Amino acid sequence: MSDWDWSPDQRDDLAVFLEKRGLTTGTVTTKPIGDGHSNLTYLVSDESGSQVVLRRPPPPPTPPGGHDMLREARIIGALADTPVPVAELLATSVAGELLDVDFYVMGFSAGPVITTDTPAPLDDPVVRRRLGESLVDTLADLHAVDWQAVGLGDLGRPEGFNARHLARMARLVADEYGNPPAHFAAAEAWLRDRVPPESGATIVHNDFRIGNVVCSAESPGTIAAVLDWELATLGDPLFDLGYFLASVPVGAPVNPTQELSTALLEDGYPTRDELAARYAERTGADLSALNWYTTLALWKLAVLYEYGRRRAVRGVGDPYYADQALVQAFLVDAHRTAGLPPPPEPDLEETR
Repeated sequence: MSDWDWSPDQRDDLAVFLEKRGLTTGTVTTKPIGDGHSNLTYLVSDESGSQVVLRRPPPPPTPPGGHDMLREARIIGALADTPVPVAELLATSVAGELLDVDFYVMGFSAGPVITTDTPAPLDDPVVRRRLGESLVDTLADLHAVDWQAVGLGDLGRPEGFNARHLARMARLVADEYGNPPAHFAAAEAWLRDRVPPESGATIVHNDFRIGNVVCSAESPGTIAAVLDWELATLGDPLFDLGYFLASVPVGAPVNPTQELSTALLEDGYPTRDELAARYAERTGADLSALNWYTTLALWKLAVLYEYGRRRAVRGVGDPYYADQALVQAFLVDAHRTAGLPPPPEPDLEETR
């Protein structure tokens, strides 16, 4: 969790900002919610009980092009009238207007966010199964959105997404000659040798998992809102499916993303294979190359955690990422998914 917090003056300014827009009245309180390892999310409440949610980037320095709050706000605004459940976009603010960073305000979606266990009244096998099916149905609904009609035609470049995405991620950890660290090399080579043509062009969430949705308390088994649109772009929908399935644990040990989804091991939730089959039934997708997408997702997570580890070691990033074992957990899963021998242990001197 970031140690950034609101100063009294900033909180007072926020109260004025929100009241001018008719969102709250009088003084407000701010409470951090979420895991705090990416963008920072706050539940903002006034004395009358009105509540909104504010999203802002982590404190500087941040990677170039990352944590674009206004882009994220634009996406949820564009999806408002689609079958994809999203929070209502209420306000945006550019850097310098109130804080030194851009931020946006959205409606508060009441309901549980499930990670390690399923709370009552959702903790019933029948409801759990319906919830798992709702997750994959929501992903299918996202991939069916006409991205040009909702005004997101310039969100990304879907042509060549798979090879370009792989190459961009590889550069984050490559040395000055473009070579990967030794413990990344085998999985990267496996992926490069098998890049499939894109299965289609859709909006992809890029971080779709059970911990990034609000579950409905009024209608158990359904999704109230999909959260965390920071990484969304246009690309191959099967990458989204592969990432989602990679977040579903199948038993111990679990990688860091699966640690935030261990509720899915409880009785009733569909298995990975059942989730994939339901997606194929809903969309007609050919899943013959699904293993490549799941391996890519796991390898990409290893890359991002390694990037975060190097920043943390230099003292300019979230200390959470400093543990190299987190990186290795993803690589082990990527190798297992690809049918490769286990990756070698890293040379930490090589990857400073």
